[in-house]
Amino acid sequence: MNAFLTAWRVAPRVPLPVLRGACSAFAWAAWARQGRVAKRLEDNLHRVTGFEGRRLRRLSRRAFASTARYYSEVFEMERMTPEQFDARLRIEDITVAHGALNSGSAAVGVLSHSGNWDIVGGYAARHIIPVVAVAEILKPRQVFDEFVAMRESVGMTILGHEGGATFRKLLRIAAGERALLCLVADRDISGSGIEVDMWGQRVKVAPGPAAVCGATGVPLVPIMSYYERLHGARRRAAGSKWGVVLQFGEPLDPADFPKETRVQELSQAWATWMAARIKERPQDWHMLQRFGWVE
Repeated sequence: MNAFLTAWRVAPRVPLPVLRGACSAFAWAAWARQGRVAKRLEDNLHRVTGFEGRRLRRLSRRAFASTARYYSEVFEMERMTPEQFDARLRIEDITVAHGALNSGSAAVGVLSHSGNWDIVGGYAARHIIPVVAVAEILKPRQVFDEFVAMRESVGMTILGHEGGATFRKLLRIAAGERALLCLVADRDISGSGIEVDMWGQRVKVAPGPAAVCGATGVPLVPIMSYYERLHGARRRAAGSKWGVVLQFGEPLDPADFPKETRVQELSQAWATWMAARIKERPQDWHMLQRFGWVE
């Protein structure tokens, strides 16, 4: 049986300290083993930070701990009360994106694999704006179904990534509904990635966010999430020593970019903002997969 499916079935019956400890131990073992996944993460972090040797190893250990924290939260999501869920999230500054989120129409939110985007999406769906997110269809299909059920249980609407069919659904929603279309786009899974500069290197990112905005004229809102330590009353209310920070970037208006190069320039604009945020907190960038470095 797939490890994720086993974890989802067992997690509801396991005390939270045991669940969190198991996720942490699994991540520590993966880091200590220095296998393929650990080496890939360290290569990604090296390219972002320039760190080498012990400094890089210490950073990668923190990144594995952050990744374990994310999966522990995924498995315990159904046990969180609404009060605990809300206490875990802090919005750094929503005023920068107020116009785009309260215009009465759609906007596209572009995210990275950082922090906990599920807590961010669930909070936003219940308190800010309806959220429609696109998720990679994982194998086996039951794992994807579990992620969809978890995300829909906290208020999000989830579309599976099915190429052109999904893109057309996004266009229809953007044209006629008030919603934030959340796309995790730092890693391209479409096979048609667009090249941009990040951290002084050429990389391929997903073209979807800029393409939807370019075709519909809706604004593009860069979004980052990262972890912070909790203390005092908020820590008690959250039922955790860790919380998630939601950070908005300045919305990008597609009309501000030339039509002929709109998708390219919009992609570069959000990628520049995102690269800076990831470099500020690389330990919360969960890029254990192959990234789109252009060699």
